[in-house]
Amino acid sequence: MIALIFAVALAQSPCADRAALMAAAADRAAVFDLKSATTRLAEGIECPEMAVAYWYVHGLIAARDAYRYGGSPESLESVKLAITQLESTSPDSSAAEIARVVLQAASAAAQSEREEMGLFLDHALNLEREARAAGRSGAPIVSASEVAGDLWLQVHRFEDARRAYVAASAQVGSTRRITQGLARTAFRLGELPAACEHYRLLVSGWPKSGGEPPELGEARTFLRRPECRAGSASQR
Repeated sequence: MIALIFAVALAQSPCADRAALMAAAADRAAVFDLKSATTRLAEGIECPEMAVAYWYVHGLIAARDAYRYGGSPESLESVKLAITQLESTSPDSSAAEIARVVLQAASAAAQSEREEMGLFLDHALNLEREARAAGRSGAPIVSASEVAGDLWLQVHRFEDARRAYVAASAQVGSTRRITQGLARTAFRLGELPAACEHYRLLVSGWPKSGGEPPELGEARTFLRRPECRAGSASQR
């Protein structure tokens, strides 16, 4: 009887659908739709694990938006809120700690504070490696290693971005975020054949359910360049 009561209570808890909601959020993030990912995560925000993921992804979006406004104090308010929530939502969670430090790096990146950003990233990456080595998960939805590449790319440190994406690939596999990042860094470094190849991989591996985000349009537009068409023809 007690077991039955416990099972009913668990089914009614905010964490009952945690795995499905996290998977749905991860699927949306995998096709660059972080806003839809937060919508899924918000459905289970009363569950601590879901709250960590929600505030982390929310903070990543807010930090990217803040960069467009020069990292002004006003534009960073949402990032600060996310960091505060992560401090209080699950203080003993390694995922929450990693997420919090990544958002501190993203906040520094929004202000183009490269040295400060690099220090926070190093700390976050060390925490994530330690967590994975201990059998725990790293940052939820978007790994700290992937975000490291994104932030170095954002502040125009292209060699550092490439190194970060390569390291991320070794940690989490070749995700679409990493593939796109390697394409963008290759282009910035003047390595057009490599950029074409990475964009080609992004397009060829795009899922039918992935929609048509700007990132996919970017890849397709790039592949219309003569250098990419020539490279594709030579491989036939």
